[in-house]
Amino acid sequence: MRQIKVLMIGESLLKQGGIVSVQKLILDGMPSSVEFEHLATVVDGSSFKKISLFAGALVKLCWTLLSQDIDLIHTHVSERGSAFRQAITTLIALLFRKPVIIHTHGSEFHIFYEKLPRAMQKTLNFIYGRSTYLIALSERWRTFYIQSLELRPEKVVVLPNAVKVPEKIPHRDHFGIVSLVFLGRIGQRKGTFDLVKAFADLSPEIQTQATLTIAGDGEGSQLKSLISSLDLAKYISVINWLDAEQRDVLLEKSDIFILPSYNEGLPMALLEAMSWGLPVITTPVGGIPELVHSEENGLLVQPGDLVKLAAAMQRLIENKEFRLTLGKAARKSILPFDVKPYCSSLVDIYYSSLKSS
Repeated sequence: MRQIKVLMIGESLLKQGGIVSVQKLILDGMPSSVEFEHLATVVDGSSFKKISLFAGALVKLCWTLLSQDIDLIHTHVSERGSAFRQAITTLIALLFRKPVIIHTHGSEFHIFYEKLPRAMQKTLNFIYGRSTYLIALSERWRTFYIQSLELRPEKVVVLPNAVKVPEKIPHRDHFGIVSLVFLGRIGQRKGTFDLVKAFADLSPEIQTQATLTIAGDGEGSQLKSLISSLDLAKYISVINWLDAEQRDVLLEKSDIFILPSYNEGLPMALLEAMSWGLPVITTPVGGIPELVHSEENGLLVQPGDLVKLAAAMQRLIENKEFRLTLGKAARKSILPFDVKPYCSSLVDIYYSSLKSS
């Protein structure tokens, strides 16, 4: 295979979140036959800072395509502003006759898209349809993009997110306090407030057998107020977003992972928890039900069902053997999602894009 150069366009690598984690995995895990340059189109900060960065990114994009021998563009997109920003960068790349791979991550893209005026939907359909390939995170999302954006099926490929699978994990065959953990953006979409309310519904006896750590950014102050109002501060702690090393330390020490989301793509935090051999309690949204099968490698509850969420927590807190069985199955099921086969599949998509152009 000949050497190729890829311009990756997406969120600043200094940001936090799943899309940034995916970008870093790709940049770190790709073979030497693929050379990358990264272009950030959005960063945290004020509206002026974001607009200035994007305007500068467009200038840099044009200059890079004029002055460098770029083989293809790999752009990462979610919903709302991201969808419009990357539509513009895609149009520019197409004007320079470069193959474009659109890598979709949006957990709420379907909601965003359905609210758009028909003319705007048609515009996005046109732009996305001119990409060489569109990467979806699951079969469910692939079906959505084909049907809603009227894309040709052969253009939409499924590539689930990947994870660095740790070589060794703890046995967790211990007695005593059971550690529950949530990782992600704190807010309604991720079901964080539901999680705290469900924990409050546990009997006092079960509560004394467990602790819950919630790590992430977002609506942390509101969540702390809720915890205080429910008198759960002795059981539940809220901490800031963790870097990769801190995250792994927390997952290594935990016993159960919980993510009661209302909408998802294929969450990186879930993959990471399963790679550490944690049993998971989550919801059948986005690409999750293609990975997590209830009673086999995790437990699934419907979003917003606090009664069943509390029941699932109680079941895993009380039943250590079931907890360990689900955790072992979770780790086994995540092995195909290791970063090495993922990068190999992405390389195949790159070279196929070059042949198609």
